[in-house]
Amino acid sequence: MASVPETNVLTSKKLTKKDLSKSFWIYQLGCELSNSYERLQSLVFCASMIPAIKKLYHDDEEAQRTALKRHLAFFNTEGTIGSSIQGISLAMEEEKANGADISDMAITSIKTGLMGPLAGIGDSIIWAALMPIIISIFIPMAKTGSMIAGIAPLVLYTAITMYISWVLINKSYTLGRNSIISLLQDGKIKQVIYSANVLGMMMMGALSASYVNISSPMELVVPGGATIVFQEILDQILKGLLPLSAVFIIYYYMLKKGPRYGVIISTIVIVSIIGALLGIL
Repeated sequence: MASVPETNVLTSKKLTKKDLSKSFWIYQLGCELSNSYERLQSLVFCASMIPAIKKLYHDDEEAQRTALKRHLAFFNTEGTIGSSIQGISLAMEEEKANGADISDMAITSIKTGLMGPLAGIGDSIIWAALMPIIISIFIPMAKTGSMIAGIAPLVLYTAITMYISWVLINKSYTLGRNSIISLLQDGKIKQVIYSANVLGMMMMGALSASYVNISSPMELVVPGGATIVFQEILDQILKGLLPLSAVFIIYYYMLKKGPRYGVIISTIVIVSIIGALLGIL
């Protein structure tokens, strides 16, 4: 009698949209709040992976502990674009739970290798371009005393960044670990970053020119009754010379000393008071 060959039926472990949503919201609500000096965002990233890990390794507590430990390694990136790493990690954990030959080091290495480049992309596009554009839209409304201008930028910024993050985590999960790697290897991403930087700098320059207002009331009466107005002389040299000088001085200080905002604000206040008392500014 011929023997019937045995068939190994593997139960496929699959994450659902609900599982992705749980991980997404845990990370997004805590990625900028849970930072520790030792591991930065690793705590909230690990917490965001818990629902998926419990589902994928529900029958193996040791595998759950191992998975949690590997996601407690140092991690830090820009929160919006960085959600791509979360999607890739979820895809790799799913493959590993289904028996794929993926080592712990492979998952950690993907996270470590991508967090720096994606942080650069996120800072250039989200913080240096998107945020200044949104703020500049509502500043004129704020100057008129509109309450909406105080709330709308936060709502609009949150809605846009959340949408970007949601799309990226889903796309990255679907495409797997090759999704962002192929994007980084494409030369067009450098053009996107460069364009975002240029746009962000243009917006910051426009904001500086519009809202940094410094002038000198100094006048000098010369023999013969003629009056020399110093501000008119400065305007002939370069329109807006004093505001431009102030912006570049602050920029140079931040470049050399870092963003020490308390020192910068205190210095501006002191210089303004002394300049007003002496009649210089």
